[in-house]
Amino acid sequence: MKPSTRRRLFRAVLYVIFLVAVAALVIVADWETIATNFLDLGVAAEQFPTIITTAAKNVVIYTFIAFVGGLILGLTLALMKLSPVAPYRWVATAYIETFRGLPALLVIFGFAYAVPIAFTEWNPPGGSTGAGLIALIVVSAAYIAETIRAGIEAVPKGQVEAARSLGMRPSWTMISVVLPQAFRIITPPMTNELVIIIKDTSLLFIAGMALGDRELTTFARDAVSQHANSTPLVMAALLYLVITLPLTRLVARLERHNQRSR
Repeated sequence: MKPSTRRRLFRAVLYVIFLVAVAALVIVADWETIATNFLDLGVAAEQFPTIITTAAKNVVIYTFIAFVGGLILGLTLALMKLSPVAPYRWVATAYIETFRGLPALLVIFGFAYAVPIAFTEWNPPGGSTGAGLIALIVVSAAYIAETIRAGIEAVPKGQVEAARSLGMRPSWTMISVVLPQAFRIITPPMTNELVIIIKDTSLLFIAGMALGDRELTTFARDAVSQHANSTPLVMAALLYLVITLPLTRLVARLERHNQRSR
């Protein structure tokens, strides 16, 4: 048998297996129970418009705060890690390795509950939700710092040498030459980090939230308990996809663009 014939036969077998698996799922699944527990239109209707005007809006707000805060802190840490001054490098490295190694949920729990016990005067803006957001900023900054550092190091050394030969100071060279190119290089991974932060806002439930502060996951969890029905979870999942899928497609386009540019 020719190799091309074997490949076609193998693909045909895979298609058959896939179709059999789909047919078995269709036959075995209890669609009435699934529709009742996950696709109840009456329960879905009760979630509007609050699930969008409060929960989805809060996801966007929390993501913006965490990303901008993480970007500012991450840029500072990246520059510290590249600093010729050793203590700055040590501090930045210790911070990055620590918070990249800790679960975000644990950090949020610590900022929301452990820090207030240790420091009784701890009173973050926004209360427990604000404490959770500070934790998200702290965690995201560690990942963003490494992304920015990699982008800075990816800028060709000749660019820096050319700027220095024109008499530019090191600080101005970094601001006007290196960072613009570095951010162009790291746009896809930074967009990925933004998607991760969107999903990590779901961890803020551990900090405790007022009704008006709830994000999608907390809102859906409360609605599931209220209605004894899982439809709100499906709605929250769909809204997360509405928010994140355009960003993931943007990442794919940016990566293809970067590959063509190279």
